[in-house]
Amino acid sequence: MTGDQRTPVTVIGLGDMGKALAGAFLDGGHPTTVWNRTASRAEALAARGATVAATAAEAVAASPLTVVCLLDQGTVREVLDPVAGAMRGRILVNLTNGTPRQAREDAEWAAGHGADYVDGGIMAVPPMIGRPEALVLYSGSPAAFAAHERTLGVLGGAMHLGADPGLAALYDLALLSAMYGMFGGFLQALALTGSEKIPAAEFTPLAVSWLNAMMTSLPEMARAVDSGDHPAVGSNLGMQAAAYVNLLDASREQGVATGLVEPMRALLHRAVAAGHSGDGLSRLVELLRTNP
Repeated sequence: MTGDQRTPVTVIGLGDMGKALAGAFLDGGHPTTVWNRTASRAEALAARGATVAATAAEAVAASPLTVVCLLDQGTVREVLDPVAGAMRGRILVNLTNGTPRQAREDAEWAAGHGADYVDGGIMAVPPMIGRPEALVLYSGSPAAFAAHERTLGVLGGAMHLGADPGLAALYDLALLSAMYGMFGGFLQALALTGSEKIPAAEFTPLAVSWLNAMMTSLPEMARAVDSGDHPAVGSNLGMQAAAYVNLLDASREQGVATGLVEPMRALLHRAVAAGHSGDGLSRLVELLRTNP
């Protein structure tokens, strides 16, 4: 396929991620138009062959596919509301981090202006964009995604989760929740071991090995959540609630704050108080749901 046969793409928003997205489209041979409120951020991309639009409306009009990656959803609407008339007949792919509710509202906005909408969650950092290990989750218009799946594929693996535009944001934030939970526990561990002058680099290989071993239990926990049957494997919630206090006491004794680990203690004790002491950890999901 020659360059002039590749779908033209517009990228709005040239922070670190936006610049990486635009660069990947350029590397993939796609005619790429860019726009950013701070025009100087487009200079390096212009040197690589990107067309720099003078206005957001001009940028949207330049391509059938517009990819937006801005600071937050409020900024998305600030930029796109004034150029809504240019969206008609085009496809909007919004890769700005947001919530499922915001994605659904943006989809309604796009439909009201005659545009197809696809929401996305980028599971990668900017240097990964365009590489096989990058993953971008999409949801929203199946037809729009199918039409441009190959184009979006230059950014990394492209996974469409369904027609509900809120699904990509839901999966994105769920995965980030798991990541931050792991990072929070690791930081607590480094603070604890560091209180005895144990180098972080010395402790970390043991943490990696332990966490990898523990992750093998996740599929079984997932099956328990789906079935509603929560067998205890190894130790039940009652035992874990009784032992968890040692983690808090040791932290205080070592001069380490407990803010990261207090919520889990409270959740364990709620489960025991509710009569679930003989169950496994998967039971805690039900306690986290405020509206099951």
